[in-house]
Amino acid sequence: MTLNNIHFFFLFLNFSFQEMNVSAANVSVVLQYRDSFTKAVTKNVIVVVLGISINCINASLIHTFHKHEIFYMNPRYILFIHLVVNDMIVVTLTVFLFIISYTLYKINVSICCISVLFVIFTTENTPLNLACMAVECYIAICLPLRHTQICTVKRTLMLIGLIWTTSIISGIPDLFITLATEPLDFFHSQVFCLRETAFPHPLLVKKRDITYLMFLVLVWITIFYTYFKILFTAKTANKDAKKARDTILLHGFQLLLCMSSYATPLLKDALQRWFPKNYADSLFAIYIIVQILPRSISPIIYGIRDNTFRKYLRRHLLCKVSKP
Repeated sequence: MTLNNIHFFFLFLNFSFQEMNVSAANVSVVLQYRDSFTKAVTKNVIVVVLGISINCINASLIHTFHKHEIFYMNPRYILFIHLVVNDMIVVTLTVFLFIISYTLYKINVSICCISVLFVIFTTENTPLNLACMAVECYIAICLPLRHTQICTVKRTLMLIGLIWTTSIISGIPDLFITLATEPLDFFHSQVFCLRETAFPHPLLVKKRDITYLMFLVLVWITIFYTYFKILFTAKTANKDAKKARDTILLHGFQLLLCMSSYATPLLKDALQRWFPKNYADSLFAIYIIVQILPRSISPIIYGIRDNTFRKYLRRHLLCKVSKP
């Protein structure tokens, strides 16, 4: 018995923010690479274990945030927990679709469309949220006297609303164009769930290219500007400025991982030429590095590095361990 290993690669390409250069023609590649039953089960177990582990850690962070007023009155932690919630949604949906691709292979188009839309929204939220967190660090270090005036809870919630509005405006035209151009029977059919199969109109690829390029430029300009401004401040300022600089550097690394699959079409072709016999295994490694690894960095940035959050998180974990 054999299963299609390449499925997860297309999930990764099409459900992450950086999927802009993949065409529907690539679906034919699915039939070319197959795993043994044992290898397929092993890879699914690895993905599920990683997904559950990340979500359990993130659930602890959310619980800690919810239990202590000091956090939900602080804009920095509100943005952080919003990022954590996004990560949980992305991990849950991508792991679910990963398993579905191995077991059912095809699912109803309507279910696929809904799942893809939610992944599009949350993954596009991630770089925007990282940029906002970088700006908050910049204001705290470079404009400390105005921080409490600029960064209020109300404005932070409005900013989160703006992030969601931006990602929805970016992704929802895919659905509307598909509703306008595809027959009703299409939404009752079964497909292998990719963004290209859920929203097959060719103009949508160009739309995604333009949108993602704009996002890429905007977010990276923000990350670089805030990092170097804090870097210059940190040379003559206190330890908090240096820690903020390191935090933004981690944001940049996380963002780099989130957007690294812009290069995956070229990398995919190179791997296919260099390692034709291990192509599927190479794609699995890319999936883990680009899709799963970035979701594990958020707990490190605030769950471990931030002294305040670490103190309350440790208290929460110790209470759980001490209970009979």
